[in-house]
Amino acid sequence: MTGEIGLLALCLALALALVQAMTGLAGTRPKSELARRVATTASLGLLVFVGLSFGALTYASVTDDFSILNVAQNSHTLKPLIYKISGVWGNHEGSMMLWVLVLALYSGAVALSRRGGERLVSGALGVQGLIAAAFILFILFTSNPFLRLDPAPFEGAGLNPLLQDPGLAIHPPVLYIGYVGLSAAFSFAASALIAQERDWARAARPFMLVAWIALTLGIALGSWWAYYDLGWGGFWFWDPVENASLMPWLVATALLHSALATERTGAFRSWSLLLAIAAFSLSLIGTFLVRSGVLSSVHSFAKDPTRGLYILALIFTAIGGALALFAWRAPKLEEGTHFEIVSRETSLLINNVFLTAAAATVFIGTLYPLVLDSLTGTKLSVGPPYFAITFAPIFGLLLLLVPFGPRLSWQKGDLRQALRTLAPAFGIALVVAISVLAFTSPHTLTGAAMFGLAAWLIASSAIDLAKLNWRAARIGAFASALAHAGLAVTLIGIAGTTLWKSEGLEVLKFGESMHVGGYTLRLDGVRGVQGPNYQAAHADVTVLSDGRAIAVMHPERRIFPAERQETIQTAIRTTILADLYLALGDRRDDTHWTLRAYVNPLAPFIWLGAVVMALGGFASLAGRLRSRRGVPDAVAVPAE
Repeated sequence: MTGEIGLLALCLALALALVQAMTGLAGTRPKSELARRVATTASLGLLVFVGLSFGALTYASVTDDFSILNVAQNSHTLKPLIYKISGVWGNHEGSMMLWVLVLALYSGAVALSRRGGERLVSGALGVQGLIAAAFILFILFTSNPFLRLDPAPFEGAGLNPLLQDPGLAIHPPVLYIGYVGLSAAFSFAASALIAQERDWARAARPFMLVAWIALTLGIALGSWWAYYDLGWGGFWFWDPVENASLMPWLVATALLHSALATERTGAFRSWSLLLAIAAFSLSLIGTFLVRSGVLSSVHSFAKDPTRGLYILALIFTAIGGALALFAWRAPKLEEGTHFEIVSRETSLLINNVFLTAAAATVFIGTLYPLVLDSLTGTKLSVGPPYFAITFAPIFGLLLLLVPFGPRLSWQKGDLRQALRTLAPAFGIALVVAISVLAFTSPHTLTGAAMFGLAAWLIASSAIDLAKLNWRAARIGAFASALAHAGLAVTLIGIAGTTLWKSEGLEVLKFGESMHVGGYTLRLDGVRGVQGPNYQAAHADVTVLSDGRAIAVMHPERRIFPAERQETIQTAIRTTILADLYLALGDRRDDTHWTLRAYVNPLAPFIWLGAVVMALGGFASLAGRLRSRRGVPDAVAVPAE
């Protein structure tokens, strides 16, 4: 009955989503109190029934109910419990269920938080209901996770071994909180256009922050997983699936800054609405790329073009409808007050130009090869060289201008004062850049520029924090300094890992050694190890530095019999300042194995910076929630 209960709950959720959509949109009219109450109740009911349906699918997976096709295709009795749970979203049908569950959570949060006027909230619930109904219909008609098998097999086919990893168990839910969270900003923007509400940005900002934090952490988790699990020693490959998450992050970052100006002075009201539409549209496009089967990737589960066409139709409807609404209603929204050229608004505008330009380069680099292939059959690969000459310069200029924004006042700023304040940071950045150029090998202007930019951001953030009056400080200034400093820390990690990496690849006999980045690596042996659902070749590699043994590392190659696939399990020893990274390659004979080794300077800084950025987002979110609870005036100013 588990499958039937899950399917019935999903059907009831569809009915509630339609009720939520109709009553929510009707509630944007004055004197429609009843419709607004029904929309709120329906949104909470939607959450309950989607949760029940998702819970039924999870229960079927945990209990190895192979009479359900989805479970039979993606699980196995020997699979550890954590991967039976995470395996629910490790396939197309289950991942779409997770998508709808997160959407229902956001709908419930919008209903319960009641941020903004009643008409604004009601309209947002209506749009959320429309999105939920569209995705539940998609699941029911093209991706039903509760289809039965008769007779049921005794054993399941198992899950892709690459997905049987703690990083991949956490990465999708976090990323979905980000992707789907942008639907809340989208819904508030659409509602503002329908109800002609000017103050939508303040109501939507906490949801934007949650989505941005989750996207930041989700992208970092995905990058970390690729780093340690794929055995290539890299952290970012400009893969279309990776780019699909980067594009909404860039636009969401622009939206956060633009919405701040909209909230404070009313500037960029129409532009912020357009960014909210664009950010969620890019999330939908990312869903299409991963789910349509146009890409070959560990993330792309669906190969049925019918599903891709449905999502494509959904994208065109959502984007087209939202843009048509924008064209019709946005001109009627009153813009805010005037601002001078030298002002914080101008700095945020320039920030937005660079961020959207960076997103556009990623969009073109990701979509152009796919469009060219579909129209002409020509295969084209767009890799790091393209992004190095397009994305990197734009983002570098953005980082150069970032410290100016917090130092300029709203409407009219003082550029000379800002330059005087930033002079020490500029001096520090110059010294760091020259030092890197002089003392690192190989000498590289790119490295000097990247470290100079990082020092520029960190020093300017430190100046901000040093000058804060902590008793009367706005938490927004602290959050902004933290987020910008985190970006600099990530930049340091990228520079170190990209520019000064050492690597080696050798075939070693037991007892032989190789040398990489100041380390001597001795292959002592390789033995067989039995895991819960795999057999592994487990290597013992002694690490020596200056002739002294400092560690023994154990890279593995694992074979999963049920899935008939082999994976690499890397071994990483970190000193925070550098990673020693080992991957066991092919077996040549009984005593010879290939060993690949990297020394990646500053690699941990990549993910440490992402965590610091996310902490900045959390600080800003905390400031918002405190100001809503009426904390004393000194800290009650809305956080940035």
